[in-house]
Amino acid sequence: MPVPSFPTVRSLLADATRELGERIDAEMLMADALARSRSWLFAHADDLVAVAGVEAFASHVARRLAGEPVAYILGHRGFWSFELAVTPATLIPRAETELLVELALERLPRDRPGRVVDLGTGSGAIALAIARERPLAEVVATDSSAGALAVAEGNARALGLDRVRFVHGDWLAPLGDGRFDLIVSNPPYIEVDDEHLGQGDLRYEPMTALASGRDGLDDIRRIVAGASAHLEPGGWLLLEHGWNQGDAVRQLFASPWEAATTHVDLEGRDRVTLARVRI
Repeated sequence: MPVPSFPTVRSLLADATRELGERIDAEMLMADALARSRSWLFAHADDLVAVAGVEAFASHVARRLAGEPVAYILGHRGFWSFELAVTPATLIPRAETELLVELALERLPRDRPGRVVDLGTGSGAIALAIARERPLAEVVATDSSAGALAVAEGNARALGLDRVRFVHGDWLAPLGDGRFDLIVSNPPYIEVDDEHLGQGDLRYEPMTALASGRDGLDDIRRIVAGASAHLEPGGWLLLEHGWNQGDAVRQLFASPWEAATTHVDLEGRDRVTLARVRI
C-alpha cells in the first residue's frame, strides 16, 4: 500500500479502499491498527497518523490483499449482541446464523429451565447467544476440534457465561444417554467439490467445518439419524444448511419426526430446517 509522506486518516483510508475494493474492510482494519473506533476515524479524518499506526495498517491491508479474512486478521467477529474471538480453528460466525438462534429461542420459554445442545459449536456463537438470552437453560456445546473448543470456552469466560458446558467429541457421541429439549447445529453443508471452497475467505476457514460429502449432506444425515435418541418427546432439532438444500433436508425427517419446516433468511433463501420428535 503506498504511504504518503504525511499520511492522514482520510488519505490512508482512500488508498486502502482503492486497493481492497471495500470501504468497510479498510475502516475495520484501520480502526484495529490504530486501536480506535470506526466513529473516531470519521471524526478525525484529517489527523496525521504516526509511523507505527501506518505500519500496522499496511500490514493488515497486505494480509487482506492476500485473501485472509478480516475476522482472522482482527481476531474477532461480532455475532448476536456480542463480540467473539475467532481463530483459523473456528468457522467465522455469520449474520445468517442468527436466524437459527431466533428460531431456537422461540422454542425455549424464558420462565422455566430447558436443556439445549449445540453440535459443532466452533467459536461458541450459537450456544452463547442462547445462554445469554435464556439464563435458566442448561446449555451444552460439543465439537470434535479441541482447538475450536478452546476458543469457545475462552469466549464463554469473556462473556461471563460460565453455565455453558463444553464437551469434546464428534456430533452426538459425547452426549451419552443424555436427553434434551432442543438440539441445534450449523454443520458443514458444502459439497466437497464446490469450486467456492478454493475462493475468497473460504480458503482460510477449516475445511472440516465447511464441506460434507458429495452433496454436502453427510453430516446432516448423521445428525438427523441420531438426534431423536437424545431428544425428549416433542423436542426439536434445528439445522442450518445451504440455500438450495431445504427440500433435501426435509426429506430426511421420517418417523419419529414431524412438522418438518424450512425457514428462509433475510434474503429469502432457505436457511434453517427444523422438526420435532413426535409426542
